Amino acid sequence: MAAEPIEGPRSSERLLILALERFGVWLRSIVVCLCGALGVVSADAAEVPLALSLLVPAFLACGVRLYSLRRPRLFPLALLWTLDAAVVVLTGLSQPVIGGEAANVMVEAMVGISVVAFQYEWATRPVAGAALAALGAGVSVLGDVLSSPGQGPDVVPLVRMLIQVGLSRAAYLIIRGLARAADRSAAVRAAARREMEVAAARRATEREYLATLHDTASATLLMVSQGDGRDWSWLPPRARQDLEAMSAVPGFETGSVDLAALLGCVPEGEGQARVRLKTRIDGPLAIPSGPGLAIFNGVREAVTNVARHAGVREAELRAWTEGDGAVVELSDAGRGFDPESVPARRRGINGSIIGRMHAVGGSATVTSRPDTGTRVQWRWHGQALAPQAGDRAQATGVPHPPRAQVQHTADVRFIRGRLLYGTQLAVLLISLVWQFTISLRRLVVHQDMYRPAWAQTAAFVCLAAVAVIGGAYLLRGRRIPPRVRWLSLGSVLAVSAVCAFTLPPEQSTGAPDWAFGVVGWHALFLLADLRAGVFAAFLGAHVGLNATAVFLSGEPTVTQWAIMGISTIGSCGFQLSVGVLMTYLLHGTAPAAGTAAAREEELRTRERIHEDMQRDHKERYRALTATTVPLLVGLGHGVLSPHDEEVRLRCGVEAARMRRLFAESDAVLDPLLNELRACVEVAEHQGVTVSLAVRGRPGEVPVEVRRELIDPVAVILGRTRSTARVTVVWTPRAVRVSVVSEDCAGGRGTDEAAQAPGRATNAQVAVERTIRGGSVWVEAGWRRPAASGVDLT
Repeated sequence: MAAEPIEGPRSSERLLILALERFGVWLRSIVVCLCGALGVVSADAAEVPLALSLLVPAFLACGVRLYSLRRPRLFPLALLWTLDAAVVVLTGLSQPVIGGEAANVMVEAMVGISVVAFQYEWATRPVAGAALAALGAGVSVLGDVLSSPGQGPDVVPLVRMLIQVGLSRAAYLIIRGLARAADRSAAVRAAARREMEVAAARRATEREYLATLHDTASATLLMVSQGDGRDWSWLPPRARQDLEAMSAVPGFETGSVDLAALLGCVPEGEGQARVRLKTRIDGPLAIPSGPGLAIFNGVREAVTNVARHAGVREAELRAWTEGDGAVVELSDAGRGFDPESVPARRRGINGSIIGRMHAVGGSATVTSRPDTGTRVQWRWHGQALAPQAGDRAQATGVPHPPRAQVQHTADVRFIRGRLLYGTQLAVLLISLVWQFTISLRRLVVHQDMYRPAWAQTAAFVCLAAVAVIGGAYLLRGRRIPPRVRWLSLGSVLAVSAVCAFTLPPEQSTGAPDWAFGVVGWHALFLLADLRAGVFAAFLGAHVGLNATAVFLSGEPTVTQWAIMGISTIGSCGFQLSVGVLMTYLLHGTAPAAGTAAAREEELRTRERIHEDMQRDHKERYRALTATTVPLLVGLGHGVLSPHDEEVRLRCGVEAARMRRLFAESDAVLDPLLNELRACVEVAEHQGVTVSLAVRGRPGEVPVEVRRELIDPVAVILGRTRSTARVTVVWTPRAVRVSVVSEDCAGGRGTDEAAQAPGRATNAQVAVERTIRGGSVWVEAGWRRPAASGVDLT
């Protein structure tokens, strides 16, 4: 089945958008407050009150915007947009009030960070983000004009701001695209897992239902058909219990049960079939209801087997705790048997006892030998694993994590890998564009200020080589080797040192300093998969080298320190915040997205399993309503008598049909012959001698066709008194199944051989019936359709 359509942002994209919005608001608020405070410190004393009158409202607007992250529904989008616009306008108007170079650097940093942050805050509304960016550019130009009357605006900061806005939007689109791709891939894998889990649950439920039918209705009808005993007082309540068991939907047991209390309710039987149980149960034994009910049903079937086959009327039932699980044991001193000699078609041990426990992650063993009695033991442990597809047994005792946890870990690893790739690609794009546009222009324009100039040029080439080498690994889908990573990081730090000490100290972090704002992006690209602390240490070393170079040149002024602090906050602070964001995305958002996706997928899987189980149960019950259910209702309410020969014959027919149904799940080379033999066994248990002949080479027949081919034969075999002959004839294009009964009991049952009541006859299966005296001949044939693709040869 194809993956479900994505109606909106899935886990990774949704959490990414939320993380970016919070990142943008916090980044802008911190930068505005810090840079504004440094700008006020560097302003003249006479301008401080007016500057505060502009910046304090901007600070308050940032505070309101931060509070809106906690209570988003209290603030309409129009109000939030107005607050963001107010911050930009107020900070831009503070430039002519404060005046001087510090004001220019402050406003450029505050407005620049704001327009970048707007692309993340309004990521899902690009028009609003673009409008705020345009407003920021306009305010920046206006502030520049007002602070320098008579001079034209400086277009370089404006171009730089527009480049930053474009890079921010491009980075968001790259990361969002990869997050969407991760969500789509995870959804496809989840859909495949869901189909596997649903199919496994349906198979397990089918096995449990068949085991329940075997233990209840099938056993009851078979006993009635054989006429076992003359005391039928036990039959009405047993038939009513069978009806309740058939109508229950298996697979929906939840919570826990007291196994000791359950075992105290194991039925001992009635009359000649009663088995007196000696119980030694150390309770209470609290275990999940699934294993508890599996043990209870298995013990009930084992007690029934004691009554039928052991030749004794007494057994011992014990139960005790073992670690965090439980062990139950039923033993008798009867005639015993060889478990290896039991045919696979006998369902009591394989399906009702052993199969049930395997389905819930436990185990059951049957130990017996002729004349030595029988011991059946059930074991379940709290750490037992649910069976994998195919019911593969665990070959070793090494514990493995639950399958759901393994899948969750794989999903988180995959989402983290996609986010890491996206963030590295975005940072690499920023590094290259920034270096070959803004930094390259600065390097070329200010060549005369470097001492020596060739050192700065060599540092530029080295930085470009680092980006190219790292990008080559990234674009090929490979991780940067540790040796290459640390050599490249050392080269980047060397570039920082060379540029800091070959530049005039008063120009540090200024326009000629092309490396101060771009070095951090290259380092972030190299350290993207590590924690933010490693990147913070690099930035500390980078800023320390530049501060050392300034300090060694002489005692800097307060204005110089303020300008350097504002530049550091605007560039390195922004880069550090991006590094923190990347760490959060990789180690916070990715696990959260994996958990959210797993939770959503679990809900979808439960819904599918519930729907499919309900539908399967209705179909199974509908198939029994025409034949089995009326019999049990009649027997349960005394309308039908087990002394009536017609009733016993009908019970034999239904027992044969159920045994054929049980055989459908067997993995055999010839399913048709296997299901036919199941019907023959029922007839043989009733004392009928059946000869079976097969001619031709078997081929593949759909299960629906097998049902229609075998059902008429099952009807005749169920009504035969002494001898019958069954023949299966295979030809390249057809298969025919026939039965000849020498003394088939009359009545309406022989008509069922043509079509069973309530069963939809397959149009491709033709049934012929001939009656001569007491002899009945019935043949069902199926021809392969010309376009079916089924080859019987």
